[in-house]
Amino acid sequence: MSDALSPEISALLKDPTALIPAIAQDVHSGEVLMLAYVNSQSMAATLATGRATYWSRSRNELWEKGATSGNTQLVHSISLDCDGDALLFKVEQTGAACHTGDHSCFHRNIEMTR
Repeated sequence: MSDALSPEISALLKDPTALIPAIAQDVHSGEVLMLAYVNSQSMAATLATGRATYWSRSRNELWEKGATSGNTQLVHSISLDCDGDALLFKVEQTGAACHTGDHSCFHRNIEMTR
């Protein structure tokens, strides 16, 4: 498996050397599951395997979602935003997406007062 992105995909990214935010969204329900970051190496791994692979900022290493927990993400599609600096992964989530054990990382609501 190559750890390099193709020149065609690299050209689409605003900065292919940067960490890029990647939103994981449930392909079936549309629910936003989590936010993580990818670099060119993790993006290449995701494209090669179809399994969501991110860059762990805290561990400073590649992180295949679910490799140790079993809470995997099978990537159905990847979209790039208009500026080339954010990604949307539509995934089939198995188990919890959040490291806390919740289905989604976005489960704590903030009440609006207007």
